Amino acid sequence: MSTTPRPIVLLGAGKIGFAIALMLERSGDYAVLVADQDPARLGVLAELGCETRQISDDESVARCIEGAYAVVNALPFHRATAVAGLCAKAGVHYFDLTEDVASTHAIQALAQDVRSVLMPQCGLAPGFIGIVGNALARRFDTLLDLRMRVGALPRYPSNSLRYNLTWSTEGLINEYCNPCEAIVDGQLTSVPALEGYETFALDGVEYEAFNTSGGLGTLPTTLLGRARNVDYKSVRYPGHCNIMKLLLNDLRLRDRRDLLKDIFESAIPTTEQDVIVIQASASGHRHGRLEEESYPIRVFGADVDGHRLSAIQLSTAAGICAALDLVAQGVLPQQGFVGQEAIDLDALLNNRFGRVYAGKPLALAGCATADR
Repeated sequence: MSTTPRPIVLLGAGKIGFAIALMLERSGDYAVLVADQDPARLGVLAELGCETRQISDDESVARCIEGAYAVVNALPFHRATAVAGLCAKAGVHYFDLTEDVASTHAIQALAQDVRSVLMPQCGLAPGFIGIVGNALARRFDTLLDLRMRVGALPRYPSNSLRYNLTWSTEGLINEYCNPCEAIVDGQLTSVPALEGYETFALDGVEYEAFNTSGGLGTLPTTLLGRARNVDYKSVRYPGHCNIMKLLLNDLRLRDRRDLLKDIFESAIPTTEQDVIVIQASASGHRHGRLEEESYPIRVFGADVDGHRLSAIQLSTAAGICAALDLVAQGVLPQQGFVGQEAIDLDALLNNRFGRVYAGKPLALAGCATADR
């Protein structure tokens, strides 16, 4: 890495933005400017030693990113395309966490003639799960089925949904309402959210899983023509899916997403006591035999330099910080659209940020990290 810290603009000072800022600032290799419309949130980030700036519209964002090495976008998904366009115009590397399929396609279209990297979907799912899925796929001579399951769950659920808010409410609703990309019988297709119900057990705990939008990222396009079936489902505790179908379908709250967001945020508590559950599996032919291989892990929160990060904060921030790190190190392409599957799994797990997915603490200069 350069001996001079690279200037990074972080857009968004929410919970995930806080975790990203903490990791990048404590790494010693990045000078972080955090921009948000909320001065109170910016005040919290200023205490980490980050420079802060208030933004209100695209014009203020454009001024903010001038001269930056990269922009890390932790704003809501509906801001992704506009911000990526500003970065493409300015020649600034761009990274985001969006799960929105339409936004990703729009960003991909922007990348035809850019001189910088445009890399959306750098979080957990989409993000890390696509890296795992692609790694599993490459281990087979002929890939048949690739199944990816991810859940950000409370460790101690106490309500009927058996769920707590752990990340963006808008993003959660988006995943539950929008069509889901998949490969079915070799064809790229769209399947409905909340369908494809199944159950499984991991380490003695029962879970359910069902289709949700956006988790595959660009992996279906990458594996088209190579796989028979590829799908992604969100993991929840049993009973959650039926209640969501009641709310979204029977009560038609999918047509009133702002109301549903208000209901969720006023009735469902947030929690920092969470766990990330990941179960990926692939089957196919290897050395003339039909085989199956699975990749199950769980990620818990940790204390990072005296700050408690939840599992979703830690895993999401680690994913996007590792993507930035690998571009800065020249490991990844230096311009154009870059999908998450371009990242080698071992490279991620050996990265100072990505190592949290291997159950190891962050490796940051002068930063104490402890699992919890």
